[in-house]
Amino acid sequence: RKGEIPAVMDFSCTVMPGEAMGIVGESGCGKSTVSLGIMRDLSNIGKIVGGRIKFQGKDMGELSDEELRAIRGNKIAMIYQEPMASLNPAMKVGQQLMEVPLIHDKVSKEEAYRRALEMVRSVRLPDPERMMRSFPHQLSGGQQQRIVIAMALLSKPALLLLDEPTTALDVTVEAGIVDLVKGLGEKFGTSMIFVSHNLGLILETCDRITVMYSGEAVETGKIKDVFNRMRHPYTQGLFRSIPLPGADKNSRPLISIPGQLPLPHERPKGCNFGPRCHHFVEGVCNAAEIPMIAVEGHEGHFSRCVRFNEIDWEALPPGAKKVNERVEPGAPVLKIEDLKKYY
Repeated sequence: RKGEIPAVMDFSCTVMPGEAMGIVGESGCGKSTVSLGIMRDLSNIGKIVGGRIKFQGKDMGELSDEELRAIRGNKIAMIYQEPMASLNPAMKVGQQLMEVPLIHDKVSKEEAYRRALEMVRSVRLPDPERMMRSFPHQLSGGQQQRIVIAMALLSKPALLLLDEPTTALDVTVEAGIVDLVKGLGEKFGTSMIFVSHNLGLILETCDRITVMYSGEAVETGKIKDVFNRMRHPYTQGLFRSIPLPGADKNSRPLISIPGQLPLPHERPKGCNFGPRCHHFVEGVCNAAEIPMIAVEGHEGHFSRCVRFNEIDWEALPPGAKKVNERVEPGAPVLKIEDLKKYY
């Protein structure tokens, strides 16, 4: 209806061997599209119209379907948001795991079973033999995600893509999955790209971070550089809108980002974040397309903001204020005592 819609416009990154990079941003900013583009797994209506994706020196855009099949699930693996959607409900877990070494390494069934069982142990699942005999629906969400991780790592890929791997899991299971992936990545020397909106997860697991907004990378650099010296208003807005451990509403009030993410076919001229940014200057921020600009003193730290050297990054945005008054609690709305339930 609107013709071609650019989901991702200007995104560049380099991932080194054994390095973990995080991609963060709001829903709809293009994070998952980037990871699917790397896999060359875009839907029929999606296509790459510019730029190149090079994996181990090979241009992914020039590979045949047969060459891509040899890479997917072997040298590049991907873990999706919903583990149940990645597993065949009609096949036992062991059969699905064994397919990886059987197809990519051409090993015997006995060797494939041995490797699959060893990997199930590596992802810390109880009673590995029973897990191998189970169907996916017989496992919990956390167990399913560990099986998917085991499947992705069976071929010891050079690059592992994780698209919101803990979205459907509760906090305690999420912590275990994050610790597991981090440890296995170090064990196998696997490079990783984490796609997430969870900044805490990125801080815990990644070496570098790229912040995306409306199809563009707006800030990128080493984790410590970006976290300690943010140089794009959107990055700062993301961090100010989430609670931090040890902080409260009096010492660190949460500040939301005004407005909405622009639709892909309605992006403004110049800075895409301009209409939501309280540092926006007419004629400066919307004069022309803004490139990534190097942040002085931090190697590899770039920002897509023409005013980052002029902004007071310690000041609160207009209208934001610290909450000093304390509200006394009133009468309980609900109170439950000694509840018991039997089946």
